Amino acid sequence: MPYSERISKIRAFSQALAKNEPENTYYYDLHRFAKNQFHSLDRSEKIARSTASAIKNQKIYIEPFDNIIGRVFLFNHKSVDMEDPDFDHITEARERIFAEIEDYADFAQFPFVVGDTHYSFGHMSWNWNAILKYGTSGLKKRCEDAMSRTDDITSHEYYKGVIILLTALEDWNDLHVKKLLEMGMEKQAKICEKVPRYPAETFHEAIQAFFMQYIVVMRENPGGGNSPGRLDYYLWPYLERDLANNTCTMEDARELIEELFIRINERVWDKDGWTETIVVGGTNPSGSSAVNPLSYLMIEAFMELEIIHPALYARIPENSPNEWIDFCADFLVNGKNRAQLLYDKTIIEALCKNGVPYEDAVEYYCGGCMEIGIQGKTNNYLFNTWHNMPKMVEFAVTKGLSLSDGKVIKSYRSKGLENYDTFDEFYSDFIKEVKRILYMFFKAQDIYSEVADKAYPRYLLTSMIDDCIKLGKGMHSGGVRYPDYGSLPIGLPDAADYLFAIKKAVYDDKVCTASELVDALKANFEGYELLRKQLIAIPKYGQDNSEADSFANKYFSDVSDIYTSYVTRFGGKGKMVIFTFTWAADAGMDMGATASGKLAHTPVAHGVTPHSSSMTEGITAAINSCTALDFTKFNGGASTMWDLDSSWVNPTLVKSLFMTFFKNGGQIFQGNTTDVKELIAAQQNPENFPNLMVRVGGFSARFVTLKKHVQDEIIGRIRHNC
Repeated sequence: MPYSERISKIRAFSQALAKNEPENTYYYDLHRFAKNQFHSLDRSEKIARSTASAIKNQKIYIEPFDNIIGRVFLFNHKSVDMEDPDFDHITEARERIFAEIEDYADFAQFPFVVGDTHYSFGHMSWNWNAILKYGTSGLKKRCEDAMSRTDDITSHEYYKGVIILLTALEDWNDLHVKKLLEMGMEKQAKICEKVPRYPAETFHEAIQAFFMQYIVVMRENPGGGNSPGRLDYYLWPYLERDLANNTCTMEDARELIEELFIRINERVWDKDGWTETIVVGGTNPSGSSAVNPLSYLMIEAFMELEIIHPALYARIPENSPNEWIDFCADFLVNGKNRAQLLYDKTIIEALCKNGVPYEDAVEYYCGGCMEIGIQGKTNNYLFNTWHNMPKMVEFAVTKGLSLSDGKVIKSYRSKGLENYDTFDEFYSDFIKEVKRILYMFFKAQDIYSEVADKAYPRYLLTSMIDDCIKLGKGMHSGGVRYPDYGSLPIGLPDAADYLFAIKKAVYDDKVCTASELVDALKANFEGYELLRKQLIAIPKYGQDNSEADSFANKYFSDVSDIYTSYVTRFGGKGKMVIFTFTWAADAGMDMGATASGKLAHTPVAHGVTPHSSSMTEGITAAINSCTALDFTKFNGGASTMWDLDSSWVNPTLVKSLFMTFFKNGGQIFQGNTTDVKELIAAQQNPENFPNLMVRVGGFSARFVTLKKHVQDEIIGRIRHNC
């Protein structure tokens, strides 16, 4: 169904606005208020009042055709003096990390091995349904009641900060009401007078309450990957009631959803790679299907609008309606490479096995690309960096020498491949070093968490995290139920093939000595062409070879065990989040040649998908290899990328593929259906293909916006057919 004339006008306006976004003074104001007006206050109140004042000082933007009020502008902001010690947590944390963590400085020359020393504000989803249910007035009352029951000074500071930020949200909303009345937009003003201050009753009120809090939370917690989560699940009861009362039609609802999606997309229209995910469908706490008419409507609107942001992913419950599975197959084939499907049974099983109760596990969402968290119960450390896993194998082989640039990690604790008599001894030392490296990252996050708790307490956001108000603690003070640290182990399939080839070539089959292999890798196989052919002939993960697949499963499981063995500062776990983003090409650029026969700088595989060069026996064999893995080990989600030949693909065939994958144990299915010839033409003549969308690796983007080495990686992937 094509969108209305009003939506067409909003879409055109928003696209034009994105090219000339109004200046945003929020960050400038935040530091100005902190240094001037509130500099004498205690740190917690200073931060709360500075944040509140910066929010209320933002300009109000309303157009006469708006039915959803408010705009999110984040990128085009004034320059900010970040030297304010109360906010500059990154400098403090980095100084402590280098001083307190042994060998970190040595490893930091390879930031995407040990983990870059950055900090992610986002990749989380809060329980915004609390605003719809209680209103800001109800949440403030909960804080006031909690304050009256405790004498803890820290809790009082926390509750005071929450009340200040909830009041700021009300005040900023009231400024919109005032302008609406000045513009004669009385209908919209009446809705904004009610929400978010008081509980929502209608579908329109629920959407308005959601969006106004979303704008302000995005000021307070501006990182990429902030996720609305289960939007259809929480909004459907309001629409269902309106439909029953004949106060809203499905056509009315669709227009509101279309406007909401355009409004979320507005600030990032030309900034592909910014992913905030809405998951639709899924499972109820009772175990029944949560798919509802709004689930279908949201995906239909998303497909019709031809936007990339927000990302919409479909959760398929174990007892899914057949029409929902058919609908998802059509989305995957005809959604212009924007679909990602998640199977509830296998994801919920993995969460439960890792200590999450079923009633919480069904509330999972994707933060950003596909990071699995529990809505309203997870902190904003769901994704903080990525690690080049085959590079770790390279260091074990060469005793810390980087084949791509000649740098050396002097503190690398490996004897080098040539000094091991057995593969088991080599592998044991390798896994110990992987654990040491990952623990460096986790310890760094402990430090970031400790410092960020003081600098960025996120009072408004945490008012909508389930346990924070109850406990009187922020999300980095012990207030979240699952204080886990997530990161991306990139290239796990490549590392598995690398290790297995070492095992077979050097130790089992005696194809070459360790010294010969190391020399060949250093030479990028120049002069060792025969050896390279022999290495390529060794079975790979992805060829449905039981020995190779069993080894890959052992390696993946060993890495997972390292993650879950770490205990974070408030009792959480390490969380292995497996997707690839644009880093398939980037990780490959940092690699030397590998024992599996790959030349230097070859892009790595996506998620847990076998490498393109390893899927020589067809997609069925590749899926068999992939689902031979123990997916219950993957508590942060494990994505796969299946690029399909456009001349071969259709919804019926794709449905058979992804349901086989899911029934055999897989978690997340995505891919592309674009003809490679079209991609090559777009690379050569980008002006002719401005809106050609592709699935990159956990997110979708317009192909012509991507860097050439990322485009080349997408073009070079295997295209599966019969």
